[in-house]
Amino acid sequence: MAQNNIITIEHLSKVYTERKVFDDTDFSMLEGEKVALIGINGTGKSTLLRIVAGLTEPDDGSIAKRRNLAVRYLPQTPEFDPEDTILEAIIHDNEGKQHVWNLEAEAKKFLSRLGENDFEKKIKTLSGGQKKRVALASTLLSTADLLILDEPTNHLDGAMSEWLESYLKGFRGSLLMVTHDRYFLDEICDRIVELDQGKLYSYKANYQGYLELKAERMDIARAQERTRQNILRNELKWVMRGAKARTTKQKGRLQRYEKLSQMHGPTEEEELQLSSIKTRLGKSTIEIDNVTKGYDGHTLINGFTYNFLRNDRIGIIGPNGAGKSTLIKMITGWEKPDSGEIHIGQTVRIGYFSQENEELDGKQRVIDAMTSIAEYVHTVDGLVSASNMLDKFLFPPSQQYMMVEKLSGGEKRRLYLLRVLMSAPNVLILDEPTNDLDIRTMTILEDYLDHFAGIVITVSHDRYFLDRIVNRIFSFEGDGTISQYEGGYTDYQVEYLRRHPEADSVFASAGSISGVAKTTGTAGSSDDSQDTDNAEKKANTGRSHQQKLKMTYKEKMEWDTIESDIEKTEARLAELDADILKYSTDFIKLNELSKEKDSLETLLAEKMERWEYLSDLNERIEAEQAAKAQK
Repeated sequence: MAQNNIITIEHLSKVYTERKVFDDTDFSMLEGEKVALIGINGTGKSTLLRIVAGLTEPDDGSIAKRRNLAVRYLPQTPEFDPEDTILEAIIHDNEGKQHVWNLEAEAKKFLSRLGENDFEKKIKTLSGGQKKRVALASTLLSTADLLILDEPTNHLDGAMSEWLESYLKGFRGSLLMVTHDRYFLDEICDRIVELDQGKLYSYKANYQGYLELKAERMDIARAQERTRQNILRNELKWVMRGAKARTTKQKGRLQRYEKLSQMHGPTEEEELQLSSIKTRLGKSTIEIDNVTKGYDGHTLINGFTYNFLRNDRIGIIGPNGAGKSTLIKMITGWEKPDSGEIHIGQTVRIGYFSQENEELDGKQRVIDAMTSIAEYVHTVDGLVSASNMLDKFLFPPSQQYMMVEKLSGGEKRRLYLLRVLMSAPNVLILDEPTNDLDIRTMTILEDYLDHFAGIVITVSHDRYFLDRIVNRIFSFEGDGTISQYEGGYTDYQVEYLRRHPEADSVFASAGSISGVAKTTGTAGSSDDSQDTDNAEKKANTGRSHQQKLKMTYKEKMEWDTIESDIEKTEARLAELDADILKYSTDFIKLNELSKEKDSLETLLAEKMERWEYLSDLNERIEAEQAAKAQK
């Protein structure tokens, strides 16, 4: 049986906040289709959802919808009467709309699935994430023909995302959504529409198929561009010969040349090059010693101990409200433990990407938001300005003098992330980094973390991100217990069920994308991290080395002084950078300073290589000693 269109949009054009988000493009959906809309934040994805939902009018174009089409829309930031209870808000939200029989009972069931069990709690007391879950429950309760969901997995934990995934797979209506959750995309969607440069490109595939088809589209576009350039060169030769445009044929060739010269080739996606921004991390990192924390008589964390290794990649998971953000806020010093201690090493420099853009001032210009962190950043290629860094992070010069408040929610998150990375941390703490970041920014961040020489600690419900980035999971499992699991999220699922065979198939609907390889040696020194992992495995299994690990007397003396030597060298290099800028017109002095800098940079590289070796050896020795102490 042939499917019919439920919505058809032709020649769509729309300018939003001085940007042309749609440029004479088309969009349509069939009955029963499940479509995902992807693209860079700020390009108009949410605007298209609102146009389809009938909440925003296009500047130009025609929209045709099937007669009596019932539509329900979940916005990024839902609004309710603050004086309503959760249950009242859902009942009021469904008044006059299609809904199921026995709305109140069904509402309670859906709310419980999404972790909201206090139905009498006032809306005004809820966090943004709780409001989003209430709105999601209300939207799913309807008997709509078309569900429009803007970032439905934001603020959902892993079990909730998997339940929603299963529910939407069985939904018989049509689905249009924006989401960054790539497992979600791969399991649910049968078509992906990409918004790029004001145009919509449709791919009849899930996420994995989209990646393959887009590569083909770009190859075809490049081939067409090469053909255009060849024709243009030939036409240009004809024009340069000075042929007079007297005949119809000659006029046609001139018009053809003008048309070809006005066309543009495919826009290649820019890549971020931030991997060289870093700060050295010393041998003393972060030690959590028997920490306990609770609120209102409820224990969130009970006697937790962990010593972070260099290049650790830790994912923190658990139900909403379990204490995940509390743990990282204690590490950053924002909160204090009730008992126990957290020791931070002297060289530790924390970059904290929180759930809220707390440091952003809407009245600042974008460029000022960056220069307030640093006007320049040191990279292997020298000094790079804040403006150039913004350009690399997909903020072109035309956007850099906009007010921050004019950016979209996703663009603000991207700007906030860049500010954190620009501070050159050696410990990155990311609290729900995937919320409101588009897929392209996420893949760029993941690539950055692959080469980040330091510790990464992330709270995340994004299963793909956890599989891609982390090598150890901290799972909050109730009563203050934090259990450790080796590997990413999929590894955690398997091990959790092994440890808890009585658990039901909560993970049965978890998606996985074949061919997505989890990065194991993700730090800047991948061999070191792999060697450390091997040392830990040997320690944990009680295997002893055939030969006892130890430092020689000379190595011990060198280990005691090498960090101070490195610090002195780095301090002198910083002085030289300042002097080079100061004497930029004195070529004799400049040559003298440059030679000293070259010599010191060579010395620093040798010292750093030696420090890496000694630090790794020391970690191996400590792991062996810890294993013996446990016997």
